[in-house]
Amino acid sequence: MFPAVSSPRTPGPGARRGPLGGVGPGSTPRATSRKGLALGSLVSSPVLFSPAGRRSSLSSRGTPTRIFPHHSITESVNYDVKTFGSSLPVKVMEALTLAEVDDQLTVHIDEGGWACLVCREKLIIWKIALSPITKLSVCKELQLPPTDFHWSANLVALSYSATSGEAHSTQAVAVMVATREGSIRYWPSLASEDTYTETSVDLGGDKTYSFLTTVQGGSFILSSSGGQLIRLIPESVGKIHQHILPQGQGVLSGIGRKVSSLLGILSPSSDLILSSVLWDRERSSFYSLTSSNISKWELDDSSEKQAHSWDINRVLKENIIDAIWGSESNYEAIKEGVNIRYLDLKQNCDGLLILAAAWHLADKPCLVYYSLVTVEDNGYQTSDAVTVEVTQYNPPFQSEDLIICQLMVPNFSNQTAYLYTESAVYVCSTGTGKFSLPQEKIVFNTQGDSILGAGSCGGVPILFSRNSGLVSITSRENVSVLVEDLEDSLASSVAGPGNESVVFDTSTKNETIAREDKTKLLKAAFLQYCRKDLGGAQTLVDELFSSHPDSDSDCELDRAVTQISVDLADDYPASDPRWAESVPEEAPGFSNTSLIILHQLEDKMKAHSFLMDFIHQVGLFGRLGTFPVRGLPMATRLLLCEHAEKLAAAIVLKNHHSRLSDLVNTAILMALNKRDCDIPCNLTPADVFFREVSQVDTICECLLEHEEQVLKDTSLESVEWAEVVISVNSILKDMLQAASHYRQNRSSLYRREEPLEKEPEYIPWTATSGPAGIRTAIVRQHGIVLKMVYPQADSNLRNILTEQLVALIDCFLDGYVSQLKSVDRSSDQERYNNLEMEYLQKRSDLLSPLLTLGQYPWAASLAEKYCDFDILVQMCEQTDNQTRLQRYMTQFADQNFSDFLFRWYLEKGKRGKLLSQPISQHGQLANFLQAHEHLSWLHEINSQELEKAHATLLGLANMETRYFAKKKTLLGLSKLAALASGFSEDTLQGKIEEMAEQERFLLHQETLPEQLLGEKQLSLSAMPVLTAPQLVGLYICEENRRANEYDFKKALDLLEYIDEEEDININDLKLEILCKALQRDNWSSSDGKDDPIEVSKDSIFVKILQKLLKDDAHWLSSSVED
Repeated sequence: MFPAVSSPRTPGPGARRGPLGGVGPGSTPRATSRKGLALGSLVSSPVLFSPAGRRSSLSSRGTPTRIFPHHSITESVNYDVKTFGSSLPVKVMEALTLAEVDDQLTVHIDEGGWACLVCREKLIIWKIALSPITKLSVCKELQLPPTDFHWSANLVALSYSATSGEAHSTQAVAVMVATREGSIRYWPSLASEDTYTETSVDLGGDKTYSFLTTVQGGSFILSSSGGQLIRLIPESVGKIHQHILPQGQGVLSGIGRKVSSLLGILSPSSDLILSSVLWDRERSSFYSLTSSNISKWELDDSSEKQAHSWDINRVLKENIIDAIWGSESNYEAIKEGVNIRYLDLKQNCDGLLILAAAWHLADKPCLVYYSLVTVEDNGYQTSDAVTVEVTQYNPPFQSEDLIICQLMVPNFSNQTAYLYTESAVYVCSTGTGKFSLPQEKIVFNTQGDSILGAGSCGGVPILFSRNSGLVSITSRENVSVLVEDLEDSLASSVAGPGNESVVFDTSTKNETIAREDKTKLLKAAFLQYCRKDLGGAQTLVDELFSSHPDSDSDCELDRAVTQISVDLADDYPASDPRWAESVPEEAPGFSNTSLIILHQLEDKMKAHSFLMDFIHQVGLFGRLGTFPVRGLPMATRLLLCEHAEKLAAAIVLKNHHSRLSDLVNTAILMALNKRDCDIPCNLTPADVFFREVSQVDTICECLLEHEEQVLKDTSLESVEWAEVVISVNSILKDMLQAASHYRQNRSSLYRREEPLEKEPEYIPWTATSGPAGIRTAIVRQHGIVLKMVYPQADSNLRNILTEQLVALIDCFLDGYVSQLKSVDRSSDQERYNNLEMEYLQKRSDLLSPLLTLGQYPWAASLAEKYCDFDILVQMCEQTDNQTRLQRYMTQFADQNFSDFLFRWYLEKGKRGKLLSQPISQHGQLANFLQAHEHLSWLHEINSQELEKAHATLLGLANMETRYFAKKKTLLGLSKLAALASGFSEDTLQGKIEEMAEQERFLLHQETLPEQLLGEKQLSLSAMPVLTAPQLVGLYICEENRRANEYDFKKALDLLEYIDEEEDININDLKLEILCKALQRDNWSSSDGKDDPIEVSKDSIFVKILQKLLKDDAHWLSSSVED
């Protein structure tokens, strides 16, 4: 092991500061420091032992061995350093052989399973994998762009278009390289070496570039040595779009520099030196580490926003100095002379990981202390709670230029870190975990050897040695990442009863479990993975589930994966005598077992996380299909998420159990009785209930039953009467929120890049119906609170109840949203429509009472989140808050809130409010009123659009047939609008004549005799618009007893208004009119005594003829001819 030389002022090797107070193997616990970090002083832990000594019976289970022969590269006490994968491609070996001693070779090892060697002007890219028997014939050589500097693998980046987790073919791999000066060359497909695009970037001055990183959507970020960042987005047309990332535009931008320094928000500085960059794929975040700050950007496919820039000197420098020299009496004097450099930035499950070097020139000897600093990123602000782990790697200080060390974190899920230089690797821990591997320096010091690059593949740390090629570093003691209870339970379930030791060597593996089902075999592979034998696990999985799947094998896969996940969640410690012995005699309130149960649940959650990592790593996740649950099929990936959600809910319930033991214990007993569960004498009901996590939701119904009984049996004056409702609300709310929080925050772990063509409808366990369903429970609790408790409560209690109820409604509606999204596709349109109707009704039922009770802020919060526009409009109307209403029009513009509001005004008869919208909404109102022309003309007049108003009114008048009076009014208004508009004189005259013609026709109906209207029981104000033939019929009908020549003349005039399209013979109708006129006179009354000509002069018929001769002789002559 590398000898750690401790300064007299150092507390000893392996010291660290932060939330965990334990120390690693070979370390001595540091005395309590004079100065603590945030959170650090609040947490203590027992002394931790080395992994090797953690279990006395470890050797009895056997240590997993690799099934592939690798020869050892270098001597090491605690680690195997072996060749990795297949032998190097010929091109790589040739390049290494022909390279001169002073040639600067660098290697980039990509997580996607590719390695890149930069050798002079050549870039060689080849496929790597865990298994040496894999056929890896893929090797490509690319020509790098010319440069005056050394080429570097830090300026090589690969992106993949294939689904994550699949083996990437050369067709799916794109390559971009850059030079220090900013020349860019991009190959859209590794399959075509000769097809590439070139461009260049220039930030001005003599800036050089240090890093090229693949980020969101197949784009890249080029980072200059001074910290400026350029986004490079390849386009399909062969161009590369580039733009500079924003600096200082985070959520707190715009404040003064003095204030921003206090908050840790820094503006870009010209003297910054970029040390490292980091891309967080899961959060789509990009980090840069400079000599004084960490900056974070949030990216999407085409844009980026700076979230914050954090002054690391403000917090880290003092903590690092304190961790190394803090126990010295002259600490303050030392503090002023300490130098610190930030060298590298990585990430693991605990947060951001910074490699820092510190030295104090006045020390004798002067050593360089390498520290690992863990910082939690809380979204838009980095936490001040940090952990500083001072490693045992502290070489003598020679020159600041020689402080060149990099950090590698191969496995996101654990706390192992690797520091490496050109000649050595130092294995250490971040100091934030429960256990740590032994710290050791591994030297590559044979003649001509050096480390050219490092990375990871499948969580295995990989180095590229100039002499040996790709080498891996693995712990000789493959300590399982699972806690001991779960490890033993899993191993025993694989080995079967009576098997004292489980060995997974190739020589015995098949003999041990050859006849067992695939679930046990998959458990065996998972156990190998947990013991860090990824190669053995991958081989076993490949044997179980071939690379050419069929429906039967995939069904078996879903069944096996689901069963393992359930077994982990419901792990039964009672089968292990140690678990039973650890439970003391039951004490009042069950408080003695609280810590034991809580730790068991947390360990199960960690085990589930390892299971998901395993499924992804061995390539099974993309093959998962469906599995039946609650009588319906569910996507297996979502069922796995459900198991973790129930674990999260169980942890929350256990925390409530410690605080509300009587209530939770009563509900637990009711739930166990309903399930007919026996409770062994040496276990508590809580032990039995929390063991079976998959059934944790059964307590919800029992909590409500107990609550209703307490409300029934307890007087209103009792404190318990209100407390039981608040407690039940709190438990339900926290359990459901914990599940929802996990589902949202860890969604990337369960998301498929390319979902199945049709996954079944997704009904989360938090959205189940039926008597014992969660939805049923929430609706039931909604009724209990509002009908039984709220009316009797005081204002303070009402506020508490409302807040809790809103949280429950939120969970209820969120479940519906998830369910709706799962059927939002054309093939399920009918199901989507029915479910949406159900959702809208439930949403209204739950939110409307909040309005009735005047709880407007809470109603608004839910209505805004779930877009219940009806509730929002009602609330604004009830409170007369037009400002909020206008804000909603802007906030929900893309969801047509304005149209909903206008339609709501129409339905409620509030036309005045509809037409009195502010100018900013006139455009949307005009669009809406296009479908409501009976109102749009009012808006057009109000907006001084008189020509539009004329056209709209004329159109309405032309279409109006129901009411004569309305048609006449619309026509008159249209004429007024035309007269007031800006029409030219000729245009206006034409429009006036057109409308006058219509008015002349309407005049025939308006002048119908009152006697006739009375006979027909008609009224001009209510009668419809009559057609010309109808008017003719009225004028000449028998009921028009007082008809004279004018009536018949009008009837004849109306013939002009009969269109040719109407199926009426005008000549026949003309003949009928004249016949009716003849019949009106009594031609036989003279009895031949009078002169017929004189007598006929007084007849209606003759008078009509005379009128026609006078007014329209042409019409009469044409009629005679006819």
